[in-house]
Amino acid sequence: MEERDYAAIARGYAGDVVKGRIPAGQSIRLQCRRFLDELKAAKRKDFPFRFDTAKAARVCKFIERLPHSKGKWARKKETIRLEPWQIWILCCTFGWLRKATGLRRFRVLFIVVPRKNGKSAIAAGIGLYMFCADGEFGAEVYSGATNEKQAWEVFGPARLMAFRTPALLAKFGVEVNAKSLTRVADASKFETIIGDPGDGQSPSCSIHDEYHEHPDDGQVDTMQTGMGAREQPLQVKITTAGDNLAGPCYADILDERKKLAGIGHNGGPPIDDEVFFVEYTIDEGDDWKSEQALRKANPNYGVSVDGDFLKARQRDAIAVPRKAGVFKTKHLNLWVSARAAFFDVEAWRRCRDSGIPMRAAEALLLPELQGRRCLLSIDGASNNDITALEYLFPPIGEKATADDPYIRIGRYFVPSDLVAEVPHYQAWDALGLLDVTDGNVTDYDELGLAIDQASSRFAIEQVAYDPWEMTQFALSLQKRGVPVLEYRMSTANLSAPMKELDSLSRSNRIRHGGCPVMEWEISNVVARTDANENVFPRKPEGQKHLKIDNPVALICALGVAMAGSEAAVDVGAMIA
Repeated sequence: MEERDYAAIARGYAGDVVKGRIPAGQSIRLQCRRFLDELKAAKRKDFPFRFDTAKAARVCKFIERLPHSKGKWARKKETIRLEPWQIWILCCTFGWLRKATGLRRFRVLFIVVPRKNGKSAIAAGIGLYMFCADGEFGAEVYSGATNEKQAWEVFGPARLMAFRTPALLAKFGVEVNAKSLTRVADASKFETIIGDPGDGQSPSCSIHDEYHEHPDDGQVDTMQTGMGAREQPLQVKITTAGDNLAGPCYADILDERKKLAGIGHNGGPPIDDEVFFVEYTIDEGDDWKSEQALRKANPNYGVSVDGDFLKARQRDAIAVPRKAGVFKTKHLNLWVSARAAFFDVEAWRRCRDSGIPMRAAEALLLPELQGRRCLLSIDGASNNDITALEYLFPPIGEKATADDPYIRIGRYFVPSDLVAEVPHYQAWDALGLLDVTDGNVTDYDELGLAIDQASSRFAIEQVAYDPWEMTQFALSLQKRGVPVLEYRMSTANLSAPMKELDSLSRSNRIRHGGCPVMEWEISNVVARTDANENVFPRKPEGQKHLKIDNPVALICALGVAMAGSEAAVDVGAMIA
């Protein structure tokens, strides 16, 4: 077998990425820059980590002795040959040690990579290494997922690799069972887990495949807390992008991106030294229709994922818009939420204005907004749900431009009982992004107080509301002198402003503070289209847990703005 210098290959890959010889997104460029910088920093006494080339090479050698489990290479009975990007990941994960203890630096490996790039093979190889060769007495390795079929996507290949490698079975005393691998000598085991298994395990390694499908962090947290007795455990979270922007996977990705933003040869804020985060995707502003985008997001382009196959899927997505969401998610690693989403969430993100605070309580105090024309819109909850209040500030001039855009701020009134039931609401509440009211229904007194405060600060032209279950509240506002406007939820009323909101976001003519609650809701909106190509905002079929209240309220506010001074109860007659 060819002797490879794995550490040199890892350094070469990082150098080629940094110099632009290998196309890669920002996350990969930053991690490669970090790797090269820290190799130099490791020579200093005050740097707490050292890079061990032998430890880095050991895991690579182990995996390259394993056979492929499926596909053309398995048919030819070939062993795995790691690509430079895979070697770089393995060397970073296993090669960096803490000087004080000699134990591994990283306890979590988080890989986000598109489909068909060999993620299950590398995960299976890591699992077998941690089971057999990591030196952990009584090792416990778990392949976890939300269902048994997905858990076997990693464990199945690992089991086949072991079964087809008699030398591995003999050297480490491995027994291959129907649903597990075991080592009798020290009771080590490698098996699957489904959902949240509860307490009782003491994992030395847990692998969570397709992490984006996890509705919560129950399984991940249970495995992590169970690792307390292990000296150098490893948790592997590996996934493609998904469509649940309120789930734990996307939240973790956003956190890791923020940490990476401070990494570079010029220094930056402290970062998490226990997580090695790798995200292969394209950058904001990249042309998703280009071949360069395919190469950037797919590190195994031309190896395990065929270039012609990707180009064909790309052509399909360009020709048939409804296929674009799936293509972007699965082959470019872009989070697009509802895969037939009406709004382009990437365009919405580009409309974020750093000068507008994310929290509504702060944004509404901006000096430049005081006294300005403002339209309010309410989408009321009929039960234990979000009640939306949208503030839309029209452009100062006659038409919105990139220099004189609409400004949008939103508030999200949520009953405390609902917050207690939904993990992502709890996270948003901790960030001060929700208006939480006591009980199991929204307190409309709180909503009324918010509107009174808006009336004292801004030139409120209209407060649009849907008469469904909001009539009494609207009458109470009217008695206080608030200019209310009945705005019915019909296709005639919503189609034109819904299309206009899409146009505004794509042309950067609306600005917002980048609140993740609204981003999630925007990405949940799909369209019901009639024979005349009129559209109506809907949730994806069968996805009752997804919310679109604030986008609907914003569409209504925009509809009133489009109707102008002639707005009346039957606004739809004007916009239709």
